[in-house]
Amino acid sequence: MMFSTFLQATSSVSCLKSTIGFAISMLAVSCAPAPNLTQTPTVYLQQDYPANMIPKDLQTTQPKLYFMTDRFLSDEWTDQEPYSSNRSPSMAFGEVTVSFGKDKSWGNLVQSSESKERAKDISLKITDADELIRFPSTPLLFDLSNTSADAKNDPAFRTYKKREMEFKNALSNLLKQSNKRDVVLFVHGFNNEFDDAAYAMADLWHFSGRIGVPLFFTWPSGAGGLFGYFKDRESGEYSVFHLKETLRLISQTSGLDNVHIIAHSRGADVVTTALRELLIEARGAGKSPYETYKIENLILAAPDLDFGIVRQRLIAERFATAFGQVNIYVNKNDGALGIAQKLATGQRLGRLRSSNLEHIDKAILERAGNVHFIDVENSGSSVGHSYFRQNPNVLSDIALTLQSSAKPGAKERPLLPLAGNFWRLTEFYPFDIRPEGFGQPEVAERVGN
Repeated sequence: MMFSTFLQATSSVSCLKSTIGFAISMLAVSCAPAPNLTQTPTVYLQQDYPANMIPKDLQTTQPKLYFMTDRFLSDEWTDQEPYSSNRSPSMAFGEVTVSFGKDKSWGNLVQSSESKERAKDISLKITDADELIRFPSTPLLFDLSNTSADAKNDPAFRTYKKREMEFKNALSNLLKQSNKRDVVLFVHGFNNEFDDAAYAMADLWHFSGRIGVPLFFTWPSGAGGLFGYFKDRESGEYSVFHLKETLRLISQTSGLDNVHIIAHSRGADVVTTALRELLIEARGAGKSPYETYKIENLILAAPDLDFGIVRQRLIAERFATAFGQVNIYVNKNDGALGIAQKLATGQRLGRLRSSNLEHIDKAILERAGNVHFIDVENSGSSVGHSYFRQNPNVLSDIALTLQSSAKPGAKERPLLPLAGNFWRLTEFYPFDIRPEGFGQPEVAERVGN
């Protein structure tokens, strides 16, 4: 009897492992694309890529992108993978140079950025990576009064404050060189390594017209293995404080006008958790979160968030009042989120439909007026989990948002209105008719999201 029970339990564990293994493999497969420049957004098939709006120094096929990370250094530093998936208690700010195609001229890159069909793929490659500022490890020394001279005279505390000033000075100088005094901040999702985040940032920034300062926050995801999803989930929680510090420093930088945040998949959980805590902190100090942190656009792409938790931790906290607008890209057929939904048993925000909302949700969102759900289901064939950078229509809408901060339904963003706060990307968005040469072949994807 006992042996039979043991066999039954062993069989159940084996079945669970198989189920989780299959689920995790499916989550991984439907994620990041190979490191080539993504397809040209539909918007540039009938209008010019805004090359004339880009400062001369940024008109290059070897631009610099910037990062903040709490990943631990790799055992062997390489330009492609300078940091590992292990956690570091210390933040680092740095820069990477990303090459857009081998021996490609700026003029050729612009031409390719307006073409549906390219004679040759434009490879993306990190050719140089440098760490510029290393912060002391956290937590720092403190006492109950938080004003102790002993704490403020602690060497780590003084060094931390010095590094804060160095970061703000560096960012202020970068803002002066930009066409907009904005920061575009990207936060990646599950199973991404350092280079995945850099290449996603390259796609987003280039096709937005290279506006502002491109900064990606890369947290220690990419654990891999059978339980990699759950390890990454906890690593995201680990990084919340460091992301809060990053957002504080950005908002305090001289010359900053606006911040635009793009968060994908599990990155949406890291971002919204950090923002929620900052929102509460600002309100507690009698300040406006919107004026304090200057976040004009918060973009959540395929967010891997439990909607029940969103209702109680974000909607109930009047989360949306802290931003100019919140754009949430959703697809009920997102396979990766479907598996996450089964594993976690909660409706995922990135698969939300209007019918999932209760009456009070609809009333709150309608009154807020700045939260927009954008359905990508019928927006061409490339609607896997990484559609935010793979689908030319979705990428067009993100680019138009970053360029104009226009709301859905404005002439700059002619989305199709649905019920309530829901909108739809049409097949040829942002155009009413099929652009010349329009077509959307499937894009192969690799592990990561």
